[in-house]
Amino acid sequence: MIVIENQPRRVEVTVYAEFTLADYQEFENAVNYVIQFEGQVDLFFDLREMADFTLDVAWEDIVFSRAHAKDFSRIAVLTESQWVAWSAWLSQIFVEAEMRIFDEEVEARAWLAEGEGEGVA
Repeated sequence: MIVIENQPRRVEVTVYAEFTLADYQEFENAVNYVIQFEGQVDLFFDLREMADFTLDVAWEDIVFSRAHAKDFSRIAVLTESQWVAWSAWLSQIFVEAEMRIFDEEVEARAWLAEGEGEGVA
């Protein structure tokens, strides 16, 4: 299950339990909408409550990332799992965004706030 919140030039996603393909597609729709009307966007992923993700989510993430390589400015991933952190770093190969992994929400939000206004054309 996911919860998505749209902020100005930012999409925030919190994942609970298993991250499924339907969840990922909901995320894609939200991001595509913001990109269409606002341009480049920051992402905030809170994955602290994520238990697992399906293989089709991993594949969809690669496809989506490649299709949107220049559409993100900063990506903050909040997790305490080394496996999730490693997966996030792997997906960074496909995007030009600056990505950082955090274990503290305050630090992640502060870093995103520092970049506000960057990448705005």
